[in-house]
Amino acid sequence: MRFVRLCCKKTTPFLGAWVVNRAMSAFLSVLRGQSAPHVPVWFMRQAGRYLPEYRALRAETTDFLSFCYDAPRAAEATLQPLRRFDLDAAIIFSDILVIPDALGQKVFFDVGHGPRLDPVTDFAALSFRPDHLAPVYAAIRQVRSALSPEKALIGFAGSPFTLMAYMIEGQGSKTFDRALHFIYTHPDDADFLRNLLEESIIQHLSAQIQAGADAVQLFDSWAGMVPAPLYKDWVILPHQRIVAALRSHHPHTPIVCFPRGSGVKLADFARAVQPDGISVDTSTPMGWALGNVPETITLQGNLDPALLCAGGRGLDDAVQSLKDICSGRRWIMNLGHGVVPATPPDHVKRVVDCLRKNY
Repeated sequence: MRFVRLCCKKTTPFLGAWVVNRAMSAFLSVLRGQSAPHVPVWFMRQAGRYLPEYRALRAETTDFLSFCYDAPRAAEATLQPLRRFDLDAAIIFSDILVIPDALGQKVFFDVGHGPRLDPVTDFAALSFRPDHLAPVYAAIRQVRSALSPEKALIGFAGSPFTLMAYMIEGQGSKTFDRALHFIYTHPDDADFLRNLLEESIIQHLSAQIQAGADAVQLFDSWAGMVPAPLYKDWVILPHQRIVAALRSHHPHTPIVCFPRGSGVKLADFARAVQPDGISVDTSTPMGWALGNVPETITLQGNLDPALLCAGGRGLDDAVQSLKDICSGRRWIMNLGHGVVPATPPDHVKRVVDCLRKNY
C-alpha cells in the first residue's frame, strides 16, 4: 500500500513521548490490559446537539462539513464535554464522510435529511488527498495540547463497508440495497473501491496519530447490513489489513473496532481481527460478548442511548448491572451507539457519578 511510504517515517520520534505522557490515562491503561484507578468512561457522540454550548457553537456556521473543517471550532466542540463531565477520553469532532470528501466525491449535509453524496461516475478518478483533511489534524493538535495528561484523545474513521455504502447509496438507508447490488453486479469496481478506502483509512488514521491521537476507533456503523456470505470480504478482512498496517507503524497506539450490528458474527470478527478493543452495540448482550470475545480484547459499551436519555432508576440499575457483569474484565463504559440529541446533560453526569461511586 502506498501509505507506507507516504506517512509512516515520521511516527517513530513521537512514540516514546506519547507513551510517557499518556501513562496516567485510565482509558489507555485498560485498553492495554493494565490496571486503572477507576472504570474508564466516554460516550460516542459525546460532543453534539444535547449540549447547549455545542448548539451555540454550531449556530456560528451554516454548513456542517465546514464546521468539521474549522479547526478551532472542531477543537472547541471536542473539548466541551470534557469541561462538563469527568470523562476519560475526548474524541475528535469530525465525521466519517470526510474520507469520501477527500477522495473527490462531493459530500454535503441536507438540513433535516442528513448526508448527501453525488454519484460516482468514474472510480478511477477518485484519489485520496490528505491535505484536504489538514484541518482535522490541526484540530487534533489543538485538543491534545489543551487536554490534561490523564485524558486520552481518540481519532477515528469510518470502515470500508460503511463508507462504500454511503458512497454508492448517495445517502443513508435502512437497507443499503443499492450498495449491496453494486457489490454483486460490479465486483471489479467494488474491489477497487474497497482497496482504495482501506488505503485512505490507514493514511487518515496514521495522520491523526501523528497529530496527537492516543488511540483510534474504526466505525463500521452498517456492518449489520452485510450478508453472511460477504461478511469476511467486506468486514473481517478489511479490518484485519487496516489493524495490521497501523500496528506495524504505530505499535503503541491502541485500536478499537465497532462492527455494529454484527450479532453472533462478532465472535469471528474478534478472533480474526484481534483489535485492542471492541465496542459492543446495544443489540448484543454484554454477557454473550464476555463469553465469546477473547479476554485479551477490551470490551467497550453497551449502555442503551435511549435509556441514557430516559434517565431515572432504570439508568442507575443498567449502569450498575454493566459494572457488575464486567467486573474482573477489561471494560470501558460507553453506549451501544451515540448520544441522542434529546438526552439531558445531567443524565451523562449521573452515569459518571454512578461509576465513580464506591469503585
